[in-house]
Amino acid sequence: MAGETSLETEIFSRIVDIGQEAWDACAGDNPFVSYAFLSALEDSGSVGGHTGWYPRYLALREKSGGVLAVVPVYAKTHSYGEYAFDHGWANAFERAGGRYYPKLQVASPFSPVPGPRLLSQEPTVAEMATALEAACNACRCSSVHVTFCTEAEWAELGQAGWLRRIGMQFHWENPGYSSFEDFLAALSSRKRKAIRRERREAQAGLSFRTLSGAELTQKVWQQFYEFYLSTVERKWGGAYLTPEFFPLLGERLGQKVVLILAERNGRPIAGALNLLGENVLCGRNWGCIEDVPFLHFELCYYQAIDYAIANGIGRVEAGAQGEHKIQRGYLPKPTFSAHYIAHPGLRDVVAQFLEMERAEIYQAMEALAREGPYRKNGQG
Repeated sequence: MAGETSLETEIFSRIVDIGQEAWDACAGDNPFVSYAFLSALEDSGSVGGHTGWYPRYLALREKSGGVLAVVPVYAKTHSYGEYAFDHGWANAFERAGGRYYPKLQVASPFSPVPGPRLLSQEPTVAEMATALEAACNACRCSSVHVTFCTEAEWAELGQAGWLRRIGMQFHWENPGYSSFEDFLAALSSRKRKAIRRERREAQAGLSFRTLSGAELTQKVWQQFYEFYLSTVERKWGGAYLTPEFFPLLGERLGQKVVLILAERNGRPIAGALNLLGENVLCGRNWGCIEDVPFLHFELCYYQAIDYAIANGIGRVEAGAQGEHKIQRGYLPKPTFSAHYIAHPGLRDVVAQFLEMERAEIYQAMEALAREGPYRKNGQG
């Protein structure tokens, strides 16, 4: 496992006790680990309370010094809302007489968006891994899970003795397209025709608006929450986010919010919520109250591409899963997570599973990439 550290570690149940200035000095520009985003989750009751997500934020400092690193950590009594599935590990351990929950989750809650998770001005990943292991033992948890981290964090946590896992998402990349038609020109003829048909059907009778900043009024958020609930109900899931979350997000992070609405005769019927990162547009939530063919693809994929091209953004990440995205220009990319498991028996079993899973995912990514929609040499 990780080595020694001379840093002091404190655990906080409220992010306000660390403070915005200290947190954001470590977090940088990524919106999903910003004080604004995490505090909106906490203040809205989307985490804490009876949600099974209990904040245990870590702060690392030199003795009598300022905060040098922070980590968004949550004690979890279940495995929901993570998008990196370990239910099988939990079931196997508990059948064998172990206690998997509580565990510690290092994450941006409900956000399968790759990005930094160990937020540091100075301390190394190894030092932060040591602090997390100590916190795991102090909280009497079974394990620590750092999900959707950067590849560099993944590699360094592996060097510190943690188990490494990969997943797969589908991202669209912009090499410098001047228009959506320019993007379509890069596709095979059959795919171009299919996307044009989908857009025609989705756009028939509708208009589209993109809102940000001060345009995100209370009324807009009330409408969007209705859309959000409609998606939750269709998928038989739970509404992780409360009605209070979205207005707080708009208030605290509004300039990074890109909300795309579809309207019929001036009445919103669907919306897709995105957040702007550094040269990336990240799709998060969507919903609709009227069934329109291909509207999900239009709002979440094609409108996002339009926005990225118009604003010179290099990448669109359209969320978790969804092999259907590949035919719409989104290609497979690996995601990364790392896991500290205290019990040696469970650790050995999970290590064997992850070795097989990594091989399967890399093979699947290669096969899917070959099926991509982009023109091959000589294609029209």
